[in-house]
Amino acid sequence: MRRVLTFVCLAVAAAATAFAHPAPFSYVDVRVDGANVELTVTVHEFDAAHDLGVEDASRLLNATGLARYAPALAGLLKDRLQIWVGGQRLAGVWSPPVALPDRQAIQLRVRYDAKSPPPSVTLAARLFPYDPVHQTFVNVYERDGVVLQAILDRHREQITFYPGTRQGSWAVVKRFAASGVHHILIGPDHLLFLIGLLLLGGTLRRLVLVVSAFTIAHSITLSLAVLRVVSPPPWLVEPAIALSIVYVGADNLTVRGGRDVRAWIAFAFGLIHGFGFANVLREMDLPPRALGWSLLSFNLGVEIGQLAVVIVVASVLSEIRSKSPDTGRRLAVAGSVVVIAAGAFWFVQRVFFAT
Repeated sequence: MRRVLTFVCLAVAAAATAFAHPAPFSYVDVRVDGANVELTVTVHEFDAAHDLGVEDASRLLNATGLARYAPALAGLLKDRLQIWVGGQRLAGVWSPPVALPDRQAIQLRVRYDAKSPPPSVTLAARLFPYDPVHQTFVNVYERDGVVLQAILDRHREQITFYPGTRQGSWAVVKRFAASGVHHILIGPDHLLFLIGLLLLGGTLRRLVLVVSAFTIAHSITLSLAVLRVVSPPPWLVEPAIALSIVYVGADNLTVRGGRDVRAWIAFAFGLIHGFGFANVLREMDLPPRALGWSLLSFNLGVEIGQLAVVIVVASVLSEIRSKSPDTGRRLAVAGSVVVIAAGAFWFVQRVFFAT
């Protein structure tokens, strides 16, 4: 009987806690009009009262009580809600808060002047960090239509919006092209796959064909995955990428004349690598209205990075072979062994020790 009473008491206490804080949400509407960025911020009376130290939250819903705490509330939110344009934080002009008794909420407006139409707008918000489950629902409007929706919480504290202007499109291209270059240069598995394909050398036409096949293949699956037409899980894609590296190294060691099928190998496994690129791209808050530009520019960045690596590696290998064919052959064998070992290591790591 005592256990039953204890359980009932705990349940009542939990229910009381939940009732005391019925809506752990805030709302931010963002409107971009030329150089002006205007925010409408709606917060629950409970959250505002908690962080302002007001014992009776309902005091914030009458004009007198709200006017008393208005400067403190604006100061509180000013530090927790930020707008960034071009790497610079903007200073906003806050309007007096308005009580919304029917919603048990308080609403404020803040206007920012970006001086010129912004190429991108970043909103950072962590409005009530005392509550670990608090969420901020964001709606971005342009020309009276919602163009972006997001939920910010302790795991995701900011979003970036690209206006539908030439400046916005150019900002998308710059951001995602740079990300493509960065990803290919810091992705040792993709680079090692490419280097493995180059170890046996060949004419310029042959090498261009190999790299082009890889490019076309990963572009296809990257687009399909980002558009969610086909989206295999990372636990399947990442080990498959590692196996593709093992295969390239093994093929280098076993090839004995005949036709050069590296272009077909590059195309077949490039399809798998494209899914790997997509896993990275999906984590970057793709702008829905500029999905085509983001895909194109990310691919462009990847190709720029690939081309830089191919030129350097192919030039070095060609120079070595021209001076000493035997050294070139030994280097191809040793390099292929390293490629196999690295691919095998990544396969074991990704299958048995994945976090």
